[in-house]
Amino acid sequence: MKTPEINLIEELLVNPSFEQSNNLRHYIKLSKRDTVERPIIYIGSGTCGRAAGATDTIEAIKKYLEENQFDADIVETGCIGLCSAEPIVDIQLPGMNRISYKNVTTEKVTNILDAAINSTYYFDNILWQFKNNNLMAWENIPFFSEIPFYKYQKRNVLSLCGKIDPVNLDEYIANGGFKAFAHSITTKTPAQIRDTVLKSNLRGRGGGGFPAAKKWDITSNTTAEQKYLICNADESDPGAFMDRAIIEGTPFLLIEGIAIAAYATGITQAYIYIRSSYQLATERLNKAIELCKEQNLLGDNIINSGYNLSITVIVGAGAFVCGEETALIASIEGKRGIPRPKPPYPSEKGLFNMPTVINNVETLSNIPSIINNGHEWFTGIGTSKSSGTKVFSLSGKIKNMGTVEVPMGTTIREIVYSIAGGIPNNKKLKAVQIGGPSGSFIPEELLDTHIDYESLEEIDAIMGSGGFIVADEDTCLVDLTKFFINFLKESSCGKCIPCREGTRRMLEIIDDITRKPSVKNHQSLSRFRGVMQLKQLGKIMEETSLCGLGQTAPKPVLSALKYFREEFEEHIYERKCRANICTQLRSYEIDIDNCTGCNICVAKCPQNAIIGSPRYPHFIIADKCIGCGICYEACKFDAIHLK
Repeated sequence: MKTPEINLIEELLVNPSFEQSNNLRHYIKLSKRDTVERPIIYIGSGTCGRAAGATDTIEAIKKYLEENQFDADIVETGCIGLCSAEPIVDIQLPGMNRISYKNVTTEKVTNILDAAINSTYYFDNILWQFKNNNLMAWENIPFFSEIPFYKYQKRNVLSLCGKIDPVNLDEYIANGGFKAFAHSITTKTPAQIRDTVLKSNLRGRGGGGFPAAKKWDITSNTTAEQKYLICNADESDPGAFMDRAIIEGTPFLLIEGIAIAAYATGITQAYIYIRSSYQLATERLNKAIELCKEQNLLGDNIINSGYNLSITVIVGAGAFVCGEETALIASIEGKRGIPRPKPPYPSEKGLFNMPTVINNVETLSNIPSIINNGHEWFTGIGTSKSSGTKVFSLSGKIKNMGTVEVPMGTTIREIVYSIAGGIPNNKKLKAVQIGGPSGSFIPEELLDTHIDYESLEEIDAIMGSGGFIVADEDTCLVDLTKFFINFLKESSCGKCIPCREGTRRMLEIIDDITRKPSVKNHQSLSRFRGVMQLKQLGKIMEETSLCGLGQTAPKPVLSALKYFREEFEEHIYERKCRANICTQLRSYEIDIDNCTGCNICVAKCPQNAIIGSPRYPHFIIADKCIGCGICYEACKFDAIHLK
C-alpha cells in the first residue's frame, strides 16, 4: 500500500506544509481507511475478544477467503468497548461505510462474508456503521454515534480503540498521532508544556486525583544527575481492565503521552511497569516501541530535535501491592515490592533515589489531546474542579459490559441505565461498587451522585482507577464484601500491622456470620459484637496503615455496613441469606410426600447428613448439613427444598 516516496513522519511531523501533494493526500486517506482499494475485514482481537472466540473467528475467516478466492485484507484491532458483543467483526467494502457485526462466532462467518461478496450485508447480527463523509452510507443501519452505549460517552482516550490496527504506525500518524509530541519538542519549551497541562487541571487517573503537572514541576525543579518517568500499568483491581484496553487498542497513544511528559520534565529514561498477565498488551507495546525506535520517534536525537528518550517495559510479577507507587519502585529496582513511608515522595526521591514522575496509563494517554487542542478544550469538559473524561470498566449485573469514557460530572445512574442498558431480566439494582476492591458500595438512593473527585468524596467514596461493578437484587452484599476483604487480605504486603492484621480480622468477623455458628460460638450476640468492632477497626486502619492500600481497605466493609446493615443483621440473627448465596446458611428440608426413598441423596451427601431407609421418606440432620445443595441438584422427584 505504501509507496517509497511517502514518509508520513517527514511529511506530517518534521516538515509539515500547508500544501499537500496528491500522492500524500491519497496515502493519508488509505492509512485512515477513508478509502480502500479492496475489502477490509476488521476483527476485535483484544483480550476480551479472544476470550469470546475471536481467534477461532479469524481462522474461519481466513479459511473462507481461501476457499472462495475472496481478495480481502484482515486487520486485527483492539476492543471498541462493547465487550458483551464480542467477537465483533467489521466489513468495509470499497466506497462504502464500515459496518460492524456482533457475536460473530465461527458458524456466522459464512453468512456475513457471503453478503460482503454480494456487496450487501447480513442483517441478523448487524450493530452499526461508522459515519464517513468520504464514503457512501448503508440504508437501515444505525450510525455508531447513535447507539446508546456510545451516544452518551465522550471518547477521547478511547477514540481510536477498536478502529485502527494497534501496531500500524502510519495509521496512527495519519489519524493525528505524534503531532503533539513533534510540536512539543520542536517548538515548545518543557516549561510551556508543563504550564499547559497545569492549566488543563488534569488530575491523576490512577485514583489519587493529584494534579499531574504539580508532580512534573516538583521533579523538574529538583536537581539530580538522572531523572526517571514511570508509567504505572500494573492494573490489578478485580473488574478493572481500562489500562489493558488502552494499551491493546492504541499503544502508540501511551508512548506519545509518555514522550511528552518526559520531555516536559527533562527526563530521558522512562519505564512502563505492566503486570505479567497482560501478555497481549505487553506484546503490542513492545512492538510499538520497536517501530518508534526504527523511525526515530524514540532513541537519540529524536527527529533531529536534540532530545533523547528511551522507554523500557518492565513486566511485574502480579502483586497487587505493586500498584502502590513506592512498592512499584522497589520492584523495578529488583527488591521485594513493599511500600515505604512518605515523605520523601517519588517526585523528589524515587527510582534509584532519583526524582521520579509516576503517572498511570490513562493520565499519560490524555496528554497528546491536551497539547493538540489546548487547555481550554480540556477544561471545557467535565466540572470546574474535575476536568476532562474518565474511563471506566463496566462489569457485573448489567446488560452492556465493557469500557466506557464519560465526561467528569456524569451521574452513576446515567452510566448504569443510559450507557450500560440497565439490569438484565428487569431485576432491581442493589449497589454499585466504584473504586476497585478498596472502593465503596453506593446504594440505589445515591445513584444521582456525580462522578467527580469532590462529589464522590462527599459520600465517602473514591474514584479509584475506574472499576465499576454493578450488583442486582440477587447479590448478597455480605458475601461480596467478604470477597473484596479476602482479596485485600491476600494482597497485603504484610509490612504494617494495621493492614496485615486488620484485613485478617475483618475477614474472620464477616466469614463468621456467613456460616452456621459453631459449638464454641453459637450466640448471635457474640457474632453481632464482632460486627460492631468493624467500624472501630476500620478507623484504626485508615489512620495508621503505611500506604494508601491499607488506608482504603476498610471502605467496602464500612460502606456495606452503612447502607446494607439489614443484610448483616439477617445473617447474624436470622441466620439467613436472602440471596441464598452464603451456602453455609442454607437450610434444606425433604418433603416426605414426594420422597420415594431412592437413596440418591444419601449417596451424594458429602457430610452424611441425610438418613432414611430405602423406599421410605428420608430426613436431613440440620446440624450436619453444610448447605452445599448437592442433594437438591441430585433429587429427581422435587422432594428437596430450601426452607
